[in-house]
Amino acid sequence: MRKILLFILFCVSSSFYAQADCSTALSVCGNSTITYSPSGIGNVNELLGGCLTSGEHNSIWYKLTIATSGTLMFDLVPTDPNADYDWAIYGPNVSCGALGSPIRCNAATVIGVGASTGLNMTSTITNAAGGSLTPYCQYLDVTAGQTYYLYIDNWVGAGSSTTAPFSLTWGGTATLASPFTNPALQPNPFISPGTPAANPNDPREILICVSPVVFNFSTLSTGILNSNPNFAISYHTSQNDALTGANPITTPQTVNTTTIYYYSIHYQDPSNPNNPLNSCRQIGAFKFKQGNIVANDAIIYACNNNQSGQAIFNLTTANIFSGSNVTIKYYQSMSDLNAGTSQISNPAQYLSAQGTIYALVTTTEGCSDSAAITLSFYPSFAVNNAILRVCTLDTEAKTASFNLTIANVTSQSGTTKKFYPSVTDAVNQTNEILNPLNFIAPNSFVYVRVTDNNGCYQIAKISLEVIPPVYSTVLKDKTICLEDRTTLDAGAGFSGYEWSTGATTQTISNVGVGTYWVKLKTGDCISTQTVRIYPAENPVITSVSISNTTVTINVNGGTSPYQYSMDKINWQDSNVFSNLKRGDHTIYVKDQYDCTPIEISIVVPNIINVITPNGDGHNDAINYSALAHKKNLVFDVYDRYGNMIFHADQFKNYKWDGTSGNKKVPTGNYWFSVTWNENDKNNTLLKYSGWVLVKNRE
Repeated sequence: MRKILLFILFCVSSSFYAQADCSTALSVCGNSTITYSPSGIGNVNELLGGCLTSGEHNSIWYKLTIATSGTLMFDLVPTDPNADYDWAIYGPNVSCGALGSPIRCNAATVIGVGASTGLNMTSTITNAAGGSLTPYCQYLDVTAGQTYYLYIDNWVGAGSSTTAPFSLTWGGTATLASPFTNPALQPNPFISPGTPAANPNDPREILICVSPVVFNFSTLSTGILNSNPNFAISYHTSQNDALTGANPITTPQTVNTTTIYYYSIHYQDPSNPNNPLNSCRQIGAFKFKQGNIVANDAIIYACNNNQSGQAIFNLTTANIFSGSNVTIKYYQSMSDLNAGTSQISNPAQYLSAQGTIYALVTTTEGCSDSAAITLSFYPSFAVNNAILRVCTLDTEAKTASFNLTIANVTSQSGTTKKFYPSVTDAVNQTNEILNPLNFIAPNSFVYVRVTDNNGCYQIAKISLEVIPPVYSTVLKDKTICLEDRTTLDAGAGFSGYEWSTGATTQTISNVGVGTYWVKLKTGDCISTQTVRIYPAENPVITSVSISNTTVTINVNGGTSPYQYSMDKINWQDSNVFSNLKRGDHTIYVKDQYDCTPIEISIVVPNIINVITPNGDGHNDAINYSALAHKKNLVFDVYDRYGNMIFHADQFKNYKWDGTSGNKKVPTGNYWFSVTWNENDKNNTLLKYSGWVLVKNRE
């Protein structure tokens, strides 16, 4: 009876589309779990051998390539209580048409959900005939590079025509070859299309705006393959087709939200079209979900820098849509958005005042929604211009050292400040002042860029004022006599005084000739003023002229007017003294400073007005030898025409006997002068002049 049932099933199944033959076996790619629901047989009803004597029923063939040596096991679990799966393994390295007997075979009666069969480490049998209750056979020891064929057949028992999926899970230490686990072949992960469903076990979902809609599946390929070379992709409406690559969708199709679609990725060896790995496939499921997107209104902020009334807004930062694979276009008005005109071309650098712009969000599926984006300024903070007044550092250059950081330009906390020589530099952040704590400058302006935590800035102006030194207008240099003392007065109006003598009063007294300074405090500034007390210059007697009894004093230097005296009691303004007695005299001179007088000693010689050079021993000569001790003594005689007729020096003993050239001069009046330098520090010149009558007897 069982044989008749097997035959009927065979005949029925052979009328369906061939699922697989040994020659078209599906390659097992890696150790990942396989699920499949075989239905019918392939084009050839294979001679199976071993424990499988009744031929194929609902079968599938797999080809295994060993990647690493080890033990090989598997679990085959049906999902329907009426399914009864048998299986056989052929190999290693056999070919279809010459498979030989299977090296493992199991036709045990294993029926019911969760009823497992396969290879494990505990079984010791290699062949389980039909009717046996031994679901597992002994594991295989496999070697890298070997190939095996696994035949799986759903023997539908108890007169049922049930076909049901199975789950095939690999075990053991060996691994199976796969292009999907080789990073040299697949450097990037494949990316499933759509978004996860609410139930993670459900297929991923691709949003469509209307249903039904004509969809071009090829638009998904680039995103799924993710730049992995030598891989191809096809799309199918069943899992079995996806696993075998059968019946691919090749043209745009009208899709709906109820059908589950599959994509199938397989490797294409560019150098070996017969590479078993080319048959490896990785599949995924997805479906379409009807709906639309929702764009959310948003507000973004930018800096109203320096209160310009405009800011640069980055519209792309507005959180109006949380999904991906969308395009967003921005418009200044809703009418522009609806008309698709006047699109904002620079959304990342959009210069605008506060206001509202509009965004159109469109998905790759054509779903769209609009949102309003409110453009707003960050809360502004106030800055104010400031003045820094600093005492002068250099009175010549009129500069001061300014600490720019203490300028009170804002009360806003959490700001940073940078300083620049001009507004343009502050805006462009060029030529920054790098020494703001000690900025040397004259009267001028600098500009501070104040930046808050949002990166917004304001610019304030700082006026730099150099406080000039304040000096006393009454403190003047003085001239006093060297032996005198005087008082220095710095004048009133200063908040502090400090003299070089250590005094801290407005005036200092009893100071003599010298150089002094005083530090004058006005507010926070201190000015140092120097004052000098000069010694008065004494006058100098340059020469003295004596004519008979008249003496004329010639003075230079000092400060006129001069006064003259012969007793330091009685003083006169005239430099001429008349009717002086013959002999020694002292003359005193002082200038307007009334210092200790200078003095000079003079001699008014005895005047001889007549000589009679006749040899009688009386009045024979004019004799000034008594002055021979004087320096540079000179005695000259002139005739009435001013011609020198006699010159007497130390060799002539300063005497004249009325001769000229050893000849007696004619009787008459002659003029003479006697000059010398006094033995004082100024070598004062003294000149004595007079006339003499010479009576010569012929």
